[in-house]
Amino acid sequence: MNSYWGQMMRILGLALLAAAPVMAQEAQQPEETVAVAVRESVVAERFMVAAANPLAVEVGQDILARGGSAADAVIAVQLMLNLVEPQSSGIGGGAFALYWDGSAGGLTSFDGRERAPMAADEGYWLGADGEPIGWWDAVIGGRSVGVPGTLKLLAELHAQHGRLPWADLLAPTIALAEEGFEISPRMAASIAGAQERSLDLFPATAAYFFNADGSPKAEGTLLKNPEFAQALRLIASEGAAPFYTGAIAGDIVAAVRTESNAGILTAEDLATYEVIERAPVCMEYRTYEVCGMGPPSSGALTVGQILGQLSGFDLGDGASTEAWHLYIEAAKNAYADRGLYMADSDFVDMPEGLLDADYLELRAGLIDPAAAMESAEAGEPPWEEGALWAPDTQLERPGTSHISIVDSYGDMISMTTTIETGFGSRVMTNGFLLNNELTDFSRAPEADSKPIANRVEGGKRPRSSMAPTIVLQDGKPVLLIGSPGGSRIINYVAGNIIRILDWGMDPQEALNMGHVVNRNGATDLEEETDAAEMATALEALGHEVNVRNLNSGLHAILLKDGKLIGAADPRREGVALGE
Repeated sequence: MNSYWGQMMRILGLALLAAAPVMAQEAQQPEETVAVAVRESVVAERFMVAAANPLAVEVGQDILARGGSAADAVIAVQLMLNLVEPQSSGIGGGAFALYWDGSAGGLTSFDGRERAPMAADEGYWLGADGEPIGWWDAVIGGRSVGVPGTLKLLAELHAQHGRLPWADLLAPTIALAEEGFEISPRMAASIAGAQERSLDLFPATAAYFFNADGSPKAEGTLLKNPEFAQALRLIASEGAAPFYTGAIAGDIVAAVRTESNAGILTAEDLATYEVIERAPVCMEYRTYEVCGMGPPSSGALTVGQILGQLSGFDLGDGASTEAWHLYIEAAKNAYADRGLYMADSDFVDMPEGLLDADYLELRAGLIDPAAAMESAEAGEPPWEEGALWAPDTQLERPGTSHISIVDSYGDMISMTTTIETGFGSRVMTNGFLLNNELTDFSRAPEADSKPIANRVEGGKRPRSSMAPTIVLQDGKPVLLIGSPGGSRIINYVAGNIIRILDWGMDPQEALNMGHVVNRNGATDLEEETDAAEMATALEALGHEVNVRNLNSGLHAILLKDGKLIGAADPRREGVALGE
């Protein structure tokens, strides 16, 4: 078949041969659609990939079948996602990765988060009147672009854990970029939806995503990207160097000098960028260790705080209004601490006590099982400088993707990757979009005469909610999970960890269920799902409730009884494949 759905049917046919049982086929949903289809988990024994587009997952599966490592597979998957899901991630953005080294039996995390230009300062997002400019005014154009870290992260993963030649991992994306791929339903809906947000403002971006008459390219349109193929050929032969110190770097610096909202990124900013290998942040939860990415991500700390507060509660053996009420209250407390304290720890001293057991017990003591609090105030963890800071209310927008991979050697990776909001800054060069990650900083540098921890500073990395997670039990991985979704990522991940670990749900069963989200305010329940049915009961407890579309993109792999059990979010186009 030549159609997009022909490609998908071929890929899903491969899954039927490789794993059993396999998810039921259903019509993929564009971003605006809220219906959550029912799927079944994929079970495999040797290796597995779960990611946001079947074309990318197929490439990753092929790399693993050829003897590649999880690091090799994630490189191939990420580059293919850059091509076929460009609105969400790519080498123009940044990523966080947790990597389990099967031979060494150790877990580490890699910080490939974007970085502010060295010349940026606290007034970066202030207008002529001294007030923060509007969010969309900040997004569109080169000024929102931070130094991209994804490609250097991929290169570092390959240097440490790769088994196949670097060039072989780029070859499938190069070939498809030249041959062309058919625009998926979700990508088509994203293009059309972003037109009103200036996706067609800059010539290179408009020429790629829109027809000559200005209409958005439709589902099924054959899309070729020879510029991206050319850039990847250079990267295949020379590694990441051309991107950070060579021809591509020069093109990035030129591209951010947009006519409006021009950026200040320099060649030196690119040349001095480094991926940082950090110790993961782990939280004991019942019989598990839930490990994730520390600052500049708030993901692991906030997920850990939610779970830590709930450790003293019996959540029952299945989803209930009473259990979700406790979860919501814990989330309010955790998001309050997130807003006040969490930022790039290379620039801001972080409280050592945010995951302190005694502190979390005190926070849990604020939870009334019979009544909701309107909102939570930040606590006072063991730390002497807490009173110095003002809270930040900046919330990230969804424009992200998550990849979970287990290879045949026992290596595993959980990686969340982003260009921030959908289509990033709208600035395109060499066939890839550049991020708008600098809008993840607080646009106001202070409040109430106190500095905001997540304010802009030269060379600083903006706070993130990305929460790539690996859960350990008895020192060995038992679950890989993560999601896109902006500041709601933390809720998507924490809520599904509870479903899988506490309530024993099959991963796909968990992902099929409706979301419950609270970011220290009103509670969001996912429309047209089981979650929405709790609205009246939660309101009776005092919760303000909104029923709305919640478009996660979770990808999970559970390791149980010698099997790999994979799940892909039914709200998007992803799949899990294994052997």
